[in-house]
Amino acid sequence: MSEIQHNARLEADTIRKVTWRLIPFLMLCYLLAFIDRGNIGMASLQMNDDLGLTKKMFGFAGSLFFISYFLFEVPSNLALQKFGARKWIARIMITWGLVSAGMAAVQGPTSLYVMRFLLGAAEAGFFPGVVLYLTYWFPAAYRGRIVAIFMVAVPMASFVGSPLSALLLQADGLLGLRGWHWLFILEGIPTVLMGFACLYFLTDRPEQAKWLSAEQRNWLSARLEKERSEKKTAAHIPLAKLLRSKEVLGMALVCSTASAAGTVLGVWQPQLLKSFGLSIMETGLINSIPYVIAAILMVWWGRHSDRKAERRWHTAIPLALISGGMLSSLFITSLAPTVVLLSCVLIGAYSFKGPFWALSSSWLPASGAAAGLAAINACANLIGGGLMVNVYGWIREETGSYSLALLPIAILALASIVTLLVLSNGAHQATRNASAKAAA
Repeated sequence: MSEIQHNARLEADTIRKVTWRLIPFLMLCYLLAFIDRGNIGMASLQMNDDLGLTKKMFGFAGSLFFISYFLFEVPSNLALQKFGARKWIARIMITWGLVSAGMAAVQGPTSLYVMRFLLGAAEAGFFPGVVLYLTYWFPAAYRGRIVAIFMVAVPMASFVGSPLSALLLQADGLLGLRGWHWLFILEGIPTVLMGFACLYFLTDRPEQAKWLSAEQRNWLSARLEKERSEKKTAAHIPLAKLLRSKEVLGMALVCSTASAAGTVLGVWQPQLLKSFGLSIMETGLINSIPYVIAAILMVWWGRHSDRKAERRWHTAIPLALISGGMLSSLFITSLAPTVVLLSCVLIGAYSFKGPFWALSSSWLPASGAAAGLAAINACANLIGGGLMVNVYGWIREETGSYSLALLPIAILALASIVTLLVLSNGAHQATRNASAKAAA
């Protein structure tokens, strides 16, 4: 076997082993995260009447998760760098699992507000922490597909969680508890157990991976170090300047569209579907349909982005799909077309993620990746979740129209497309200038 063939085989075997070791486990962790943050949507079918919540109050409760998430996300990601991914991801999961199960104890609007705020604080940093963690293990050429595969957990959480939550709601009255009490308790406990499993299963860096051969460890460490060294010219940007940079702020706006689409539908979609006269179980089953379609297509789109080595249009096209789906809802009033449009929006929201995060991580200096990724995700969640979940509730209560309530997200998507294209053109020009300078 020639040296070229040996190196190609070594690369393929190493990436395959790392993928099978880390990605299924992290996907399961992320699936639990989205079940625990999104199960309030199915719980609302019983809980809102029990607690006397109006649509505005429920929207505000849903948004508090993202406000605390915003406040604690950058500090959490910096702590991950300091303490290591294994310990910090375990800490995040254990605390958010306990808070999620504790949601069963809420007695009214105020206690619900407190618990949703605490849940966001507990989970803050998990997603950008994992994206950062993946940069420790996968070369840049693989990140679009890897992030897309990892993030299949998001739509799969609703695909699995919606019928599961509907089933748990049927336990109403068991041991004197309401169905939504059982929903929070039984969906929170597995997260705590997985948090403890992180301590035994995750490895902080390739150099420490005893489950790789010495040759595989050396190849992967050298490849990643080579990529980091190529970014060192931008490695000393002060944190305050990084967080104010047009790249971080602009990409936060771009990301907020997908965050808004996924979050608003995750929180409000069960109520929207039930308004067509469905039972709770029918709502749970139909609610899961758009998510399984989105899960399949987001993996294909991430692979396509890597294969074409193209990020800009693979990010912009899903944003256009979100906007088109939201605008089309103005003309639809029956169940089947509504499910089709919801599927289009969620396909856009989730197909966006792999190319977007690969693009974002490539624009950030190595030393600023932790804070930059966390800041982008935190700001996006504040706009997409904290603001838009509230806006939907306000418009829905005032107008009675779900299509009008979705309109602001369509407008946000159009603004995000323009922002993305402007930023990517600027980045492309900067790269060409740097290459010309190096050649000279």
